[in-house]
Amino acid sequence: MDEEVTKVNLTDKKIIKRLISYAKNHKKAFAIAVLLMVFAVGIDLVLPLLLGLVSKILGRDNIDFQQIIGIVVIYGCLLVVMFIIQFYQAMTLQKAGQKIIYEVREQVFTHIEKYSIAQINSVPVGKFVTRVTNDTNTLNEMYTSVVINLLKDSFTIIGVLVAMFFVDTSLSLYVLAVCPLIVIISFVFRKYSREAYREVRSNIANVNAFLSENISGMKITQVFNQEAKKLQEFQEKNKQLKKSSLKQIFIFGIFRPSIYVLYIATVMLILWFGSNNVILQAGLTFEVIIIFHQYIDRLFNPIQQLAEQFNILQSAFAASEKIFAVLDQQPEIVDAPDAIELSDVKGEIEFKNVWFSYLPDEWVLKDVSFKIKANETVAFVGATGSGKTTILSLIVRNYDIQKGQILIDGIDIRKIKIASLRSQIGQMLQDVFLFSGTINSNIKMREDSITDDDVKQACEYVNADKFINSLPNAYQEEVRERGNNFSAGQRQLLSFARTMAHQPKVMILDEATANIDTETEVLIQDSLAKMMNVGTMLVVAHRLSTIQHADKIIVLQKGEIVEEGNHQELLKKRGQYYKLYQLQYQHQ
Repeated sequence: MDEEVTKVNLTDKKIIKRLISYAKNHKKAFAIAVLLMVFAVGIDLVLPLLLGLVSKILGRDNIDFQQIIGIVVIYGCLLVVMFIIQFYQAMTLQKAGQKIIYEVREQVFTHIEKYSIAQINSVPVGKFVTRVTNDTNTLNEMYTSVVINLLKDSFTIIGVLVAMFFVDTSLSLYVLAVCPLIVIISFVFRKYSREAYREVRSNIANVNAFLSENISGMKITQVFNQEAKKLQEFQEKNKQLKKSSLKQIFIFGIFRPSIYVLYIATVMLILWFGSNNVILQAGLTFEVIIIFHQYIDRLFNPIQQLAEQFNILQSAFAASEKIFAVLDQQPEIVDAPDAIELSDVKGEIEFKNVWFSYLPDEWVLKDVSFKIKANETVAFVGATGSGKTTILSLIVRNYDIQKGQILIDGIDIRKIKIASLRSQIGQMLQDVFLFSGTINSNIKMREDSITDDDVKQACEYVNADKFINSLPNAYQEEVRERGNNFSAGQRQLLSFARTMAHQPKVMILDEATANIDTETEVLIQDSLAKMMNVGTMLVVAHRLSTIQHADKIIVLQKGEIVEEGNHQELLKKRGQYYKLYQLQYQHQ
């Protein structure tokens, strides 16, 4: 799936259309901002006329200073009004922009939550982090300043051109002669800058992905003394980011000075022809030249700002492509249109001729069929890669099967709503994941129906209360990232408590006793014995001692069931299970 989370190159029209759709809910704020902007532009266009009027009065033989003071007061008042208008415009846009970014960020995160495990695993975590944080932040400036400023600058350019023609047509035509060059330069800049920004966004995602993976795995890096090599890898990715950023800066560095050169050339053009016409008494006056100089400044300032805004816009468009690539990638595991809610679950599970592969034609399970009665404890054993964990993943629809059926209480799990299905199944895995927070919040998992008393009862039931009560803050003890302030055994007990607090009808235990010290294993074994009486339990374990009391043991080999029965029955058969048993206990 990766390829930059399925690479897409959208046209500007499609990107703008989708970005506008987010702004529709805030059209009132944008309408107010546009109205304020029109007032500000109008005031800005009047100011040069006031300066021209002052220069005209100063050119008279009898100078009326009172009139000049009156014009200066009006000029100052208009500047204050424009400042107030721009302040309210900025605040209105910032509020609307922040709301939009909040909504986009939430939409991206919610969509990623719907991805299947296969889709999540196919993309480095750092790239998803980049999409939710960096790329959405890039959109912020577009909504809060660029969009309205583009309108403002466009209105200003049109207004200035109209005002210039109103003041003097001949000089206005000289100014218009420069416009084709501006259009050509802008078109070339647009073409090259978009590609440069795409490259920058991709390289930022690569750096974030590398950091996310390697900071998490720093312990292994240090164990094998690979710091120098990892630094080399980081330097290479960092160099690529630096190279693409410099390329982007170089393109922009050419564009803005080019516009400035055209600005200077236009001023020189107006001063030259304007001054000649004044000297030749061709109907031009100095106040007209002053007004034109002010208007040229107001014409090229927006054009230069357009360059910068265009720069930000290209960055926003490149970030938008990345965000929309995530949103357009549809989840692989979805509810069927006629999916139902599970109610009054007994816990009966059946596999009917199930075939499954992670990769095309590389079958992990081949025609697997078995039936588990409600409240039975069934264990799956076999060599690594035989398909044990895959069976457990299929029951909760982490993946969908290619052939066959999986039934719970006689209902095909594909006909059950995913959320409803998973709410009935508790999973206890070897690699326990704890979130930053407290012990209490990790057990509740934001489930409001679970009370503090329920948490305590669940912990007591699985023997987790003993170590929790020895902690300074007991159930409010801080849990650091991934639970790294607890031992593997303590994390596993918390995982058991979390499962019991949610009261599932089916429980899955995948290698939960692996890598646990002997003392903690005794507690876990006692917990398991109790949990076997709660509902249907499916267990995967390499330690055969943990499954000897299971009602049924299913032996897998290369994706096929080779034996079934309880512990004693399988030992009597002297088949695959007997060989596994002998391997584990021959030296004891």
